[in-house]
Amino acid sequence: MRSKHYRSRMYGALGAVALGVGAMGVFAAPGAVAADPAPIGPNQSFQGQVNTVSVGAVIKVLCPGPVSPTATGHPVGGQTVDVVAGPFSGTSNVGYTGQSANHVLVQFGTAASVTQAVTLSAYDTKVAIPASLNLPCYGAGKVDFVPIPTSATAVISTIPVTYVNVADTATP
Repeated sequence: MRSKHYRSRMYGALGAVALGVGAMGVFAAPGAVAADPAPIGPNQSFQGQVNTVSVGAVIKVLCPGPVSPTATGHPVGGQTVDVVAGPFSGTSNVGYTGQSANHVLVQFGTAASVTQAVTLSAYDTKVAIPASLNLPCYGAGKVDFVPIPTSATAVISTIPVTYVNVADTATP
């Protein structure tokens, strides 16, 4: 017959295992895989995203007061850019890192600022759009995702954007 001490240790060990298995379930669903951001490298298809989309992207800009067609303002906080890795079903807005690139430079095509680029070095890593940018208060523009260092085989991903003035009370 086994002693109480042995059963106590055995049940204690089984309880610890059950607790450990239960805790693992809290952190990861069955079949879920937690992945670190994948580094950008040569010969990869990618697509730029502005505020998590590559089609129909909107950048909200704050332009208080009367606004002229050439007026600029600063982007509202909480907006991001990032790149996602392929493959993609279509070819619209798809870039290619080419033979040399290990990061992507994000350029705001209509920015009137000196500091207008953001550097991305990994996929699926959102980076804030700098509040220091001077962007158009409204209208159409573009954001270019440029593979760096560039090569003859590199392709830029260009995302069309619409600028919306959040201070304009006439805009819904």
